[in-house]
Amino acid sequence: MTVTEFVLLIAAGFGAGVIGYITGLASLVSYPALLAVGLPPVAANVTNTVALVGAGVGATASSVKELAKSGRSLLWLTLWAALGGIAGAVVLLRAPGETFEAVVPILVVLASVAMLLQPRIRVLAGNRTFPVLYPSAIFLVAIYGGYFGAGAGVIFMALTLICTAEPVWRATLLKSYLLGVANLVAAVIFAFSGQVNWLAALAMGIGTIAGGTLGPRIVRHLPPNLLRIAVALCGFGLAAWLWLG
Repeated sequence: MTVTEFVLLIAAGFGAGVIGYITGLASLVSYPALLAVGLPPVAANVTNTVALVGAGVGATASSVKELAKSGRSLLWLTLWAALGGIAGAVVLLRAPGETFEAVVPILVVLASVAMLLQPRIRVLAGNRTFPVLYPSAIFLVAIYGGYFGAGAGVIFMALTLICTAEPVWRATLLKSYLLGVANLVAAVIFAFSGQVNWLAALAMGIGTIAGGTLGPRIVRHLPPNLLRIAVALCGFGLAAWLWLG
């Protein structure tokens, strides 16, 4: 890897960290960048997962007090996200290719529609939350997060907004944290696979930590409805990209 490629991966990692926190679409920046410097698809995928751990670390480190307010429920969500990330990593290493290709665009579209309709859905739900559906869905999405993850943040955020009474900015924080957990446990498994390009992961990881740290500060100053609509629209774009790709 040349010095220029190393610097470009740092820049791509920074963009992925910021965009990933705000929209949940980090892999749309980071994964193509890894392909562009010559990594084959599976190696780029596992290296991407390792590098994106930095985004979760940066975002979590700057939001520890807010996360702590979730109390014991956060521990259970962490467990489900971790178990899903492990399962997704195993699926990738044993059955790479087309496992999720058919269903993921549909899930992303549904999540985007749900995000657009979230205020109306919450009115219909009243004060009810979904203590069984929510962690179960988190586990399933974390499987995809550990496998590839493009759009997983959008689905995590939609689930949090629909199944809980959390405001948009906290849903954004929880989305980043849960996806970070799924990435972390998957990265541990990938570390022993022999597929990780560690120099590329280092370069991109430097960028994602910086971008993930900046993300929460940006989100706090964005209008909640604008953020929700923007993420939903990005989700539609991602679904189209996955279908056409």
